[in-house]
Parts: sequence; structure tokens; C-alpha cells
Amino acid sequence: MKVLKWILIILAALALLFYFVGMPYLKEQTKKNSPQKIVVYTENGMDLTLKYSSPFKKGRVIFGELVPYDAVWRTGANEPTTFTTNSKIYIIDKELPAGTYSLWTIPGKDSWQVIFNKNVPDWGVTLSSGGKETTRIPEEDIVNVEVPVINLLETVESLTINFEETGQLYLSLEWDKTKIRVPITN
Repeated sequence: MKVLKWILIILAALALLFYFVGMPYLKEQTKKNSPQKIVVYTENGMDLTLKYSSPFKKGRVIFGELVPYDAVWRTGANEPTTFTTNSKIYIIDKELPAGTYSLWTIPGKDSWQVIFNKNVPDWGVTLSSGGKETTRIPEEDIVNVEVPVINLLETVESLTINFEETGQLYLSLEWDKTKIRVPITN
């Protein structure tokens, strides 16, 4: 009985060690390959913040292969991309209340679905699926819009998400030779 007690204590100590030391170390290592970026927009009565991890192309075919078409993508690497607004805004014509949301996309050849979800999970994919299945909860989608794909002539080496203002504010995403723009108004 004493041996079983010691085995359980050792297993519990190892589990705690992995949780408090191993997991932070692994997250730090993944951020070396896909650095975290923060983009802020504070104009026209809007206060928007976007946090994402930016993976690199590294000679790979991105859309249609690394990121499959017609499947939910966590839109970046590591933790899910988050989008925060301090006031009510509109994504195309759909209302997005103030708050923090996870940002998901479903890339297609000609258009993408862009999804704002009220659940922000710890990680964007399940480890048991080897990264193939996302942790998005579809019932918690707040906004789901479709935007056209813009084909680029030049290759964008790392995933870049920005706020782009050209008389109209857009949430802009570029990677490889693909770009999308999501209109935002207040």
C-alpha cells in the first residue's frame, strides 16, 4: 500500500511539473517558429486589437495543402487568433458587440468564411488530432461572413493580419499569394 501511495505522489508531482514547466516551455518553443504579433487600431471611434501567431511559408504550398480548403482553420498558429473591440462594430452588415472573440476562417479557392466566435480556447487545435481538428465551438459563433479572395502577384512569406484603411476600414489577411479583406464599420 505504501508503494502505491508513493507511485501516486510521484505521478502527481510529474504531472504538475509538466503542467507548470513543460507546457510553458513547449509554448515558448512554438512561438520561435510562429512569433506572436499584436495589431492595434484606435481611430474613428473604434478601439480594436488583434493578437495572432504568424507562421512562415518556408517553401510550402499554403492554401489547399498546409491549410486545406473548405475546412475550419484557427487562422494562425499556436493559440487562436483573438479580436477585441471596445465598442459595438459591424462586420460587413453583421453586428459584433464589444468583447473579445476568437477569429476562425474557412478558406476556399474563390472566397473565405470569416468567423468571430465568443469562445476563446487555450489552444486552436486538438493535440490528439495532430493539429487537424480545431477547438472551435460552432454554437458560439457570433458573426460569420463571406469575403472574396484577392490573388496576389508577390508572395507574402509570413502570415500578416492588419487593419487597412482606404476610406473604408478592413481587417486584412495576407499569406503566400492570397489576400482577403473584411469590411469593418461602427
